[in-house]
Amino acid sequence: MERNELYPIFLKVHQLDVLIVGGGNVGLEKLSFMLKSSPNAKVLVVATRFLDELKALAAKHTNVALLKKAYEKEDLNGKQMVIAATDDLEVNKQIYRESKERNILVNVADTPEYCDFYLGGIVSKGNVKVAISTNGKSPTIAKRLRQFFEEVIPDDINQLVQNLNQYRKTLKGDFEEKVEEMNRVTQDLIK
Repeated sequence: MERNELYPIFLKVHQLDVLIVGGGNVGLEKLSFMLKSSPNAKVLVVATRFLDELKALAAKHTNVALLKKAYEKEDLNGKQMVIAATDDLEVNKQIYRESKERNILVNVADTPEYCDFYLGGIVSKGNVKVAISTNGKSPTIAKRLRQFFEEVIPDDINQLVQNLNQYRKTLKGDFEEKVEEMNRVTQDLIK
């Protein structure tokens, strides 16, 4: 049986320098997705043309810059993460190869074999964030699961998280005792 061997992490993209190459529909989708989850992400978008919607979105975020030109290897300077979202597969492959040469994490949109990471479905409610991955196999299932979790996770869960955080700070004892107490207090959440 095939299994998902991806390792989920949550990146602080406001502390990274991100490059998106492509200013069309896919570039807009990738930028929108990132900014929805991380509104303070530091992003440079390089493209020969930009959709008006992408320009409008970038204008709302001072941490997003648009650079109207064709991609060049030098655009990778200082970047820690790259998303190739052009409509030219050869350019996307070039971005992939050049990113890999510099040990930069790269995602080539809609081309799983040229991805170090995937952008999965995300549900956010305050401090709670749930990421969903189908291993790049079915974005539609990820979307449906996201919709399901958005409905079943209560809107007031953030207050519960904050309350539990405050309670956790009052606990005495070693790590195991604290874990045991937090497990006891939260056991009714899954019933």
